[in-house]
This record gives sequence, C-alpha cells and structure tokens, in this order.
Amino acid sequence: MKTNTLKQRLKSGQPTFGTWLSLGELMAARILARMGFDWLTVDVEHSAVDWSQVAVLVAAIADAGCVPLVRVPSGTHRDIKRALDAGAWGIVVPMVDTVDQAKEIIAAAKFPPVGTRSLGSFVAALSFDAVPQDYFARGNDEIIVVLQTESPLGIANAEEIYRLPGLDAIFVGPADLRARLTGPDGQPATDADLDAAIEQVIAIGKATATPTGMHVMDAATAKRRAAQGMQFIAVGSDVRFMSTEATATVKALKAGADVVAKVSY
Repeated sequence: MKTNTLKQRLKSGQPTFGTWLSLGELMAARILARMGFDWLTVDVEHSAVDWSQVAVLVAAIADAGCVPLVRVPSGTHRDIKRALDAGAWGIVVPMVDTVDQAKEIIAAAKFPPVGTRSLGSFVAALSFDAVPQDYFARGNDEIIVVLQTESPLGIANAEEIYRLPGLDAIFVGPADLRARLTGPDGQPATDADLDAAIEQVIAIGKATATPTGMHVMDAATAKRRAAQGMQFIAVGSDVRFMSTEATATVKALKAGADVVAKVSY
C-alpha cells in the first residue's frame, strides 16, 4: 500500500505546495499531477464536479504519483464518506467554526474504533494501490484531514480545535475569512484586518504544533507564507493558470490594446 507522502512532509515540518482543480477536467488533472506539485485538491465545494468525476480525477492524480485531496461541500458524514470512498487521500473541509464540528468531521474520516467511517469501498483501496483489507487496516494512518478556519468564531475556537487528535492541517480561505470579518456596522475588513487574522491562525498553529496553510495566487506569496511557517499552501487553480496565460497571450497579440480577463480567480 502506498504511503501518503504529504502526511509525512507535514509531520516533519516541511512546506508543501499544491493547487486547486475546479474544472473537473481529466486532462487538466493528468497534466498538473505531473508538474511537481506535492498535492492537488479537487474542489467539490465551489464547482460543478459530481462524484463520478471525483473518482476518475483522484485516480488519475494518484496514478501520476501526486497526492489527491478533495474539498468536500460540507463536513457531513455523507460528503466525507463519498470523497474518501472515491479514492481521495484526504479531505479539506470548509467553514469549521466549533470544536463539536471538528470532532464529528475527524470521526467521519476514520474507521472504527477511532471513528465512525463505514467500511466498504474497493475504489479507495485502488487509489492507494492496495487490497481492501490492507486499506481498512492502514487507512486511518494515511488519510489526511484538513479543516478550514474561515471566521472570527473559528479563530476564537482555534486552539482547542487545533489540538484535536486526527487533525493534520488547517487551511485559510482568505476570501471567505475577509467576508466574515465584516464589522457589525457593515464596514468591510481591511487588508490589515485580514493579515492580523491570518497571523493569529499561524501563531495558534505554531503553539499547538499544527500545520497551517492558505490559498494564494502566486509563487512569491506562497514562498512568503512558507517563510512565516505555513506548510499547506495552495497556489492558484487550473482556471487561474489557463486564464492568466491566455490573458497575457491575448494582450501580446493585441499589441497593447486594453484586454480585461473574464476570469480573475
């Protein structure tokens, strides 16, 4: 059975870099899985990807020697089971604000007696190049659980959440965090407000020996966050890579004419 290299690197304190897959396209996944990223996350929260596509995408990523993760739509037992049974090597769960939420999510990702995950999928074992019996025996040691801190409440409960056994990393989605930092007077959060919140997450991660990370848009920012101590860093997405390169090409072709990218995320 394959060993989850991402889990090993996080435990050893090394930074890891991946990207987001939002298109649900097999060829995009096959190509990006061979580019040298440590992991790829199939985003099922904010894209029109169905579970049959997830199974194909994570299989292609694993077969290419990269670590396949899935961001589930929610932290329900159903969504977590579907992602892991489709062959994901780990889950990223959005909007985790409380300790009780976190405990239920971690339990749903672990087989008994540690957790509440049901035994049954042979597809999950295939993703690890294993037989089901080996996967059921070792799955708890190889599956990664990443929870997202995206609100003031999540930060308030962060120290207790981050100390929970079975949690492998924390991930910040800066857009959602900024939106949920909006003040009671309706004033949007400033860059300084967002940076302060992210600094809190990093500090609590260090205090609890929990790897942290976030979504950034370029390599320079990713390196800066790694220098701050973050270990689980997403850079761009399949959509962003395509739109950024296409925009630059069209601008060059138009010889300075104004061209506005239709996709900027």
